[in-house]
Amino acid sequence: MPLTKEEFSIARKKLGKTQKVLAELLGMSLKTIHSYEQGWRTVPAHIERQLYFLLINQRGRKNKLTPCWEKKMCDCKEECPAWEFQSGHLCWFVCGTKCDCTQRTSQKEKIEICKKCDIFLSLLE
Repeated sequence: MPLTKEEFSIARKKLGKTQKVLAELLGMSLKTIHSYEQGWRTVPAHIERQLYFLLINQRGRKNKLTPCWEKKMCDCKEECPAWEFQSGHLCWFVCGTKCDCTQRTSQKEKIEICKKCDIFLSLLE
């Protein structure tokens, strides 16, 4: 399920960005941002991923970023691109991860699965 207009607006506000500045960050028009926030257009999966990336990586985080392989006590981490690129807090973003729940899924399917994962949810706190 893609981001709702309310979720999109909340994400923008959490980033502390105006619609104009967010449009520049995402490389799109201000009118497109308006369309997402009014619900006239569906937020595409690649824009949703970019928003989550910005939210999770913004300065001033209060909680430490614990790698996914530590949280899940993963025994196949050496085979996983999240471990290879030391991106354990970006496992939801990196395709080809070795988690049983997201192996061999499309990018769109993966983000829907990851949005329910404790690791991903802890990053948005």
